[in-house]
Amino acid sequence: MASRIYLGELEELILLMVALHNREAYGVSITEELKKHADRDLSISAVHAVLHRLEEKGFVKSKMGGASDERGGRRKRLFTITAYGRNALEELRDTRNTIWSLISKVSPA
Repeated sequence: MASRIYLGELEELILLMVALHNREAYGVSITEELKKHADRDLSISAVHAVLHRLEEKGFVKSKMGGASDERGGRRKRLFTITAYGRNALEELRDTRNTIWSLISKVSPA
């Protein structure tokens, strides 16, 4: 029996943003993209909390990027989706597509 993958809506959205940015995802970019594409206005700390949870679950991995003058010499943590994370998103998409296809087959009341 295959193990089920459970992600909350916000976890799924943030994981999608990490996949979208392909090795260049970081807290601020994810926050901006969520506002732009999902009309979700989240604090950076909320996004970081979810990223940390996704990393603990093995859906993403992170590394420290280089320091930059525009960041006052600070480094930013860059996130990359793992194979497990990509498989999770594909499984979630397939499940949703299956259910949507069933809904479209049901005649209106």
